[in-house]
Amino acid sequence: MRGVLLLLAVPLFGHDVVTTKVTWTKEVSRLVDRRCATCHNGKTSFPLLDYAAARPWAKAIKEETGNRRMPPWQAVKGFGEFRDDAGLTQEEIELLSDWVEGGAPEGDPQWLLERKPATRKAAPRFGHRWRAETGGKVAAIRPDGFRPGASAQVVAELPDGGIVPLLWIYRFDPNSTRTYQYRVPVDLPAGTAIRVSPAEAGSVTLFRR
Repeated sequence: MRGVLLLLAVPLFGHDVVTTKVTWTKEVSRLVDRRCATCHNGKTSFPLLDYAAARPWAKAIKEETGNRRMPPWQAVKGFGEFRDDAGLTQEEIELLSDWVEGGAPEGDPQWLLERKPATRKAAPRFGHRWRAETGGKVAAIRPDGFRPGASAQVVAELPDGGIVPLLWIYRFDPNSTRTYQYRVPVDLPAGTAIRVSPAEAGSVTLFRR
C-alpha cells in the first residue's frame, strides 16, 4: 500500500468480538507482505509489518483498500494487462474487509511465515515514443496531463475498425502517476488512433518496445 493512508487510525481493542476465521497470522500478514511491505516498512511510510503495528490502522486499511486508494495503482483490472500489477483483487479487498469487520484477530503465531526483505524493483525506462504514422509494438503507456480525480478509458482504434483496450484510469492521482508496462507488447499497426474517453480527462503517451 504505497503512500500514506489518508484516514486517522481507529484502534480496535482487545474486547472486540471476533466473528471471522480470517486472521493476521494466517492470511492478512501474507497479503501485507505481498502487497504493502515494500512501502509500509517504517522507512518510506509507517510500518505494517507486524500485528501490533497494523492493528490500530485496521479500519483505515479497510476504508482505503475498499475505495481502491491503496495501493495507489489506479489502473482498473482487466482493461489491459500490466507487469507488476500492484492493484488488489476484489477477493483480496473482501478478505481485508472480513478481517476488520470480524474483529481483526491476530490468530495463532505458529502460522506466521518468515518474512523476506521487501525490495523495490528498478523502474523501467522507455525512451522511444510510439507514433501513429509508423505503428509498431507498444511496450508501455503513461497518462499525461490527466485532471486530478479524473477517470477515463483509453483504447486503440485500429484501421479496420477493431478496438483494443489499453488503459482505464480510475480517480487519477497526480502524486502517484506511473508508466504502465504491458505484460506482452501490444502490436498496433500504422494508422491506429488512440482515443481517451472522456477526451477532456487528459492525454497519454505510448512507448515502443
